[in-house]
Amino acid sequence: MTIYTKRIYEEAAAEDGYRVLVDRLWPRGVSKERAHLDLWDKQVAPSPGLREWFGHDPAKFDEFRDRYTEELTHNPAAEELERIVAQKGVVTLLYAARDPACQHASVLADYLREHQDVSGRQ
Repeated sequence: MTIYTKRIYEEAAAEDGYRVLVDRLWPRGVSKERAHLDLWDKQVAPSPGLREWFGHDPAKFDEFRDRYTEELTHNPAAEELERIVAQKGVVTLLYAARDPACQHASVLADYLREHQDVSGRQ
């Protein structure tokens, strides 16, 4: 199982495997053709309230990570995405945020990796 994260504005590559947009809102300036998506999973994104509170503020990232991880533990969409990752083997989680160090897709990728390890499914 391999999970990558990548900005949706970067070109699609064969190494991306199964491409999943994990933003609740469609990214500006990206056509559906250019996105080369296999799935748009809005439901696995942070809740609107959490997203608004966070506002991509690096000072809030650690607390955001904790809050979002807690949301994921109660989100059926996260469980479904786990199944997809187990089936596909290589998955790229796509996001629109500008800062690759301060965005939710990396938190989601870590969550999926940890949960796969715990459950023993690969």
